[in-house]
Amino acid sequence: MAEPKKTIMTYAGLKALESELEDLQVNKRKEIAEKLKEARAQGDLSENAEYDAAKDEQAQIEARIEEIENILKNADVVVEEEADSNTVNVGCKIKVLDKTYDEELEFQIVGSTEANSLKGKISNESPVGRALLGHEIGDVVTIETPAGDEQYEILVIERNV
Repeated sequence: MAEPKKTIMTYAGLKALESELEDLQVNKRKEIAEKLKEARAQGDLSENAEYDAAKDEQAQIEARIEEIENILKNADVVVEEEADSNTVNVGCKIKVLDKTYDEELEFQIVGSTEANSLKGKISNESPVGRALLGHEIGDVVTIETPAGDEQYEILVIERNV
C-alpha cells in the first residue's frame, strides 16, 4: 500500500483546521442530533423531509471530520522560524512586480489545503507558488500560465513570525 501524501501547511493553517475539527465534533454534531430528535418526534420518517435533510447534513459533517482528521494525520507543518529568510518558502509573504502588467502583487505561499486566492494565499503546488519557491529578492522568475509566460521580480520576502 502506498504511503499517504504529506500535506504541507503553516502553523496558522494547522490551528485553523484543529479549530474547525473541534467545532464540528462538539457543536455541529450536537446541533444535528437535536435536528434528528425533532424530526423523529414528528412521526413517519419515510416522508419526513426534515429528517432526510438532517441525515444528509450529518453525513456531510462526518465526511468533513474524516477529511480533516486525515489531513492532520498526514500534516507536515512548516516551522517558519527555521526557514531561510532570504528565500521564498511555504509560510512567507511576498511582494512581486509583475513585469508583464507593471503592477505589484502580494501573496502568501501556503500549503494546498490553506490556499485561498481571494485572501491572497496561493498554494505551494500552484504554478506560481512552485515557480517562486527557493528564489531570492531581486530574482526574476518566469512562470508558465495558461495566458502565456509571465515574469515576476521578487521585491520583498517576509516571515510570519
